[in-house]
Amino acid sequence: MQAIELAFVDRTDLPAVARPRAPEVTPTSATLELTILMPCLNEARTLATCVGKARHFLARAGIRGEVLIADNGSNDGSQAIATDAGARVIDVPARGYGAALIAGIDAAQGRYIIMGDSDDSYDFAALDVFVEALRAGQQLVVGNRFLGGIGPGAMPVLHRYLGNPVLSFLGRRFFGGQLGDFHCGLRGFERSAMLQLHLVTPGMEFASEMIVKSLQAGLRIGEVPTTLRKDGRDRPPHLNTWRDGWRHLRFLLLYSPRWLFLYPGALLAVLGLMQLVASHVLEPGLVRWPLGIHTQLFAMAATLLGYQTLLFAMGAVLVRHLAGLDAPHPRERWARRMAGSMLLPAGGAVATLVGLSICVGLAVQWGASNFGSLNPEVEMRRIIPGVGLVIVGTQSLLASMYFAALRSAFDSIRRCDLSRAA
Repeated sequence: MQAIELAFVDRTDLPAVARPRAPEVTPTSATLELTILMPCLNEARTLATCVGKARHFLARAGIRGEVLIADNGSNDGSQAIATDAGARVIDVPARGYGAALIAGIDAAQGRYIIMGDSDDSYDFAALDVFVEALRAGQQLVVGNRFLGGIGPGAMPVLHRYLGNPVLSFLGRRFFGGQLGDFHCGLRGFERSAMLQLHLVTPGMEFASEMIVKSLQAGLRIGEVPTTLRKDGRDRPPHLNTWRDGWRHLRFLLLYSPRWLFLYPGALLAVLGLMQLVASHVLEPGLVRWPLGIHTQLFAMAATLLGYQTLLFAMGAVLVRHLAGLDAPHPRERWARRMAGSMLLPAGGAVATLVGLSICVGLAVQWGASNFGSLNPEVEMRRIIPGVGLVIVGTQSLLASMYFAALRSAFDSIRRCDLSRAA
């Protein structure tokens, strides 16, 4: 087993938000040790086999446990098949892979849960390594199909050599850890630890949410080899390559605003400012570099776009912090502080006034010459920075008011939640 130990992330600065809680299962002598959880949507062909293997594992290992089927609206008799095979079935009206698993985690009676697809692609009769890792103290144990082996036809070529490796690399790069298979569907975890994460995504991106939030919360995470074989379905899988791949990628980016907004915005703004400064400091013709008004216009556009992206970064970090989703990454904390400081509106006011003074001065100068023809090469070098400062300043003022409205809205929600709880 490859174990991954992660440092605890300080979450003491998160605001208290009252949320509905699923019932806790307190470990006692009467508590089940393990729930084997399977989401199901029209899996009549393979469900009995999966339930049978899971029950055989519990009996062989001498584990006090249950097999739980979270049915997502099957119309092929899957519910009756699961019940006849000895599983407990719950109905989950909300559609989606994540919705089924969230409901299953809430309803589970085991201290530990091992989840896996009910299409017979994973071997529920061989879960020993997951149980050993959980008993050893791991709070989340993820299977690695690339270490355990992928059978012929079990994974599409595009998923095996592009989708999974790229998304797993991005997950490690954005959130840390050393997991080699971010999207393996066979996982074990401690139920109480998972409930604390408040998992919410209803679709296939639930697999990413579980790992991302576990990494951010500093859970003890382990990885074990897992075999994957071709599923037993006689129909196409529920997974859609492009739609669900995009949902995974979008989730990873949204939960890492420094990669989606912060770094790209800073890069654009810095490059644009460097070009603007060069256009005013260097004389055209002295260096082999474009310094005319056209490149100055593009440089200002890049600066404005970069600054807008940085404002989006501030907003994304602030909202996630106010919602209590996670503690900002050390490289994101300045964005949260800036979103709540007086520097943003004060700086915006100054920039707006300076920009307006430049524009008004040019208009007065133009009027003094009876609004005659202007030299574009000269005047545009002044008007472009003036207009840019007005735009940056007004955006800063508006953003500061928007961030204040967000804080007020979340404060109101917390007060309502606390009053209901009282």
